[in-house]
Amino acid sequence: MEEGRSSSSSTNGNGLGENKKKKKVMVAIDESECSHYALDWALQNLIDTLANSDLCIFTVQPIADYSYLYASSFGAAPADLIRSFQENQQKFSLALLEKAKGICSKYGIVAETVTVVGNPNEAICEAVEKLNIQLLVLGSHSRGALKRALLGSVSNYCAHNAKCPVLVVKRPA
Repeated sequence: MEEGRSSSSSTNGNGLGENKKKKKVMVAIDESECSHYALDWALQNLIDTLANSDLCIFTVQPIADYSYLYASSFGAAPADLIRSFQENQQKFSLALLEKAKGICSKYGIVAETVTVVGNPNEAICEAVEKLNIQLLVLGSHSRGALKRALLGSVSNYCAHNAKCPVLVVKRPA
C-alpha cells in the first residue's frame, strides 16, 4: 500500500518559512451506489477542501468464505479455484477504484487509491490511523433499525471507532 505525502512551504510575517502538511481525506467505497453517491457528493460539496488536501479512495475486499467452494468440490477445493476466486475479487476491487478515480478526475482531483483484504469495519478504522486521515467520508445504505441490527452498519461502527471526524452521506430517497 503506497502512501502519498506532500507539504507546501509558506512564509510567515517575519520571513521564516514553515512547512504545512496537507490534510488527508479518505472516502471509503464499495460496490453500492450509496458509496459512489457519497464520493460524488463530497467532490461537489467539499471541492475547496479536497483541492487542498490529499484524497485517498479506499476499498476493502471482504475476507472470503470458501465453505461453498469446499462443498461444491466435495470437501477439497483445488488451490487453483481459490486463487482464481481471489484474483477475481482483486480485479473487481481495482475496477471499483478506477471508477472512483474517474469520478474524481471530472472534478480535477487526483486521488490515491488503497485496497486491503479484511473486515470492512476494522479495516477502515485501521487505515484511518495508519494513513493519518483527518476526515473520513462514508455512504449510508439507509437501512432500518432491524436490518442494521442483523447486518451491522459500517458507517455506525466507523462513526464510533474511527480516530477522526466521520461524515456519513445519505443518498436521497
